[in-house]
Amino acid sequence: MTITAEKALQNNQSILQNFGLGEELDEQAAEIISGGSERFLIRNRTKYQIRYTVDGATSVMQPGEADRWISFKGGKITFDTDGGQGIKRKSYNLSDNKLYEFQPNKRTRNPNDIDLYRVGNWS
Repeated sequence: MTITAEKALQNNQSILQNFGLGEELDEQAAEIISGGSERFLIRNRTKYQIRYTVDGATSVMQPGEADRWISFKGGKITFDTDGGQGIKRKSYNLSDNKLYEFQPNKRTRNPNDIDLYRVGNWS
């Protein structure tokens, strides 16, 4: 049985699609596959204790504290943007070698609102 190059290519493409590998890889998936890591620093510049997760790992940060992270899973952070009683979840994909700060969010009317801001590079 002879298989042509075109037929082999179609067969390989079909196999990749069946495994879900034919789709575009986003930055996070590429990071996982490559085995690389991302480093970032997060500081709390609010008056609130902040509970957050990075790639599923939960942490609690007191006002004025800083946490150093090394992520092998893409660096996705999730946190509550309402420093008061309410719960409003927000997520970001953090970038390698960047410095982030939780700060009061002055773009909303709620004085308890916070957000995460990239404020510089970290090396």
